[in-house]
Amino acid sequence: MPGSDIRNLKAVIAYDGTSYVGWERQKNGLGIQEVLEEAVHTITRERVVVHGSGRTDAGVHAWGQVASFAIQNDIHPNKLRLGLNAVLPPDVAVLSIEEVAPEFHARRSAKSKLYRYTILNDPARRPHARFTSYHFPQALDVDAMARGARHLEGTHDFSAFAREADRKKTCVRTILCARVLAESPFVHVELEGTGFLYNMVRIVTGTLIEIGTGRRSPDRIPELIAGKARDDSGYTVPPQGLALCVVRY
Repeated sequence: MPGSDIRNLKAVIAYDGTSYVGWERQKNGLGIQEVLEEAVHTITRERVVVHGSGRTDAGVHAWGQVASFAIQNDIHPNKLRLGLNAVLPPDVAVLSIEEVAPEFHARRSAKSKLYRYTILNDPARRPHARFTSYHFPQALDVDAMARGARHLEGTHDFSAFAREADRKKTCVRTILCARVLAESPFVHVELEGTGFLYNMVRIVTGTLIEIGTGRRSPDRIPELIAGKARDDSGYTVPPQGLALCVVRY
């Protein structure tokens, strides 16, 4: 039964983004936000707005997306989690729910986010990984990619890794950690930062792949950042290899 007090809840969400138009509720297709809001309504009979820590694009996944929303229902958080998971589709799951301070907001309170892009680096495809990785059959020099990635750390103007629409605004962002990890047959590009531009991780990954194939030198990344020219950076890799892993508060 509904109570008289408004409760602010924090939920950690995992989803396979293959069938969705992204995080946000949209008119042109089904978004994760809409799926969650409808599930909360089914369980609590309350209409809520579920705020995510950030938007993920169509086809992008999350292992640890964080969402916040307010309800009046006095249902226990764990019972709510069980109820939501009973009505959510199999490609969306609530990992945890807890009651938090009224001022907590999934996006505004976030300190950093960690994204991982997964490359299947092997001549042979892996059918089971086709929706969660990008198949790149040519051999990659992971050490060179890692050296290039380290140049991204710090606060920079990342205009060279931004789509044209975003270049009209500030493209200054802070990358706390950038690394490339080999886990044969996969290669992972991990970026943790306080904020990201649209498609930034995917453009960075395309640039690092070109370093891995010898088309670029890892030591040219500072020059690329200073030049701010999108045409000078690498291609935008497909969305299915990208996942939002961790949001830190």
